[in-house]
Amino acid sequence: MILPLALVQMTSTTSIEENLALAEPLIREATKQGAKLISLPEVANLVQMKRSQSTKEACLQEDDPFLSGCQAIAKELGIWIHIGSCVIKLPDDDRMANRAFMIDNQGEIKACYDKIHMFDVDLEGGESYRESKSFKPGEQAVTVETPWGIIGLTICYDVRFPHLHRSLAHAGAKVILNPAAFTQKTGEAHWHTLLAARAIETTCFVAAAAQTGHHDDGRDTYGHSLVIDPWGNILADADTAIGVIRVDLDLEDVTKARAMVPSLQNGRDFSLPDQ
Repeated sequence: MILPLALVQMTSTTSIEENLALAEPLIREATKQGAKLISLPEVANLVQMKRSQSTKEACLQEDDPFLSGCQAIAKELGIWIHIGSCVIKLPDDDRMANRAFMIDNQGEIKACYDKIHMFDVDLEGGESYRESKSFKPGEQAVTVETPWGIIGLTICYDVRFPHLHRSLAHAGAKVILNPAAFTQKTGEAHWHTLLAARAIETTCFVAAAAQTGHHDDGRDTYGHSLVIDPWGNILADADTAIGVIRVDLDLEDVTKARAMVPSLQNGRDFSLPDQ
């Protein structure tokens, strides 16, 4: 089974409508290149560090023009679109959701995933992130059945939590999507290593569409959208440019890797002695 995959790398802005206008030509270009599943980065619809502004700009799911626009494009082109995440207003919480969407070729939402792990950190130079103040954490891991088999959904900071990825692999995933808006500093230090580690330990393909460059809210993101095979090899790296990377994934490679290193089967429960 071959999965014709493309990753879109973009520099999202503080305008939801503008971000749809930025994403659409890239989605159409990926379709021209033969992609049947196109993955977008985290917070594709809205990059805004100021909570007061993001709360003002964000929409309820049913009202978000980026989401509905992607649904219309998916139906028109007959492709699947994975929105790495959208900033979504919640009807019952003053925080928002950082929510991924898998849209099928009829424009229907097949699955949603709310980011579980929140990035709360103070970096050198005064840069600070407190996702937990703005976003309500998800509580449910998500896989989605597609024409190419089961795909697992994660978002950005989730990449630092191996147990989530192994759980998705145990649930049948052969591909794990990890869209991101990684900071420049942490990206330079850990991005390639973390994604390769998640691919190796799950014997899955890992594909990570990324935000890149300087955003109009003041943040800088690392770029380097990556596709990594189950052996840890980098199949494609978008570097820092806005654009599309296109890869055919041979899912038989997952079966071969798991036969050679059956770590998912060999895992055992264990306990720690009382200290």
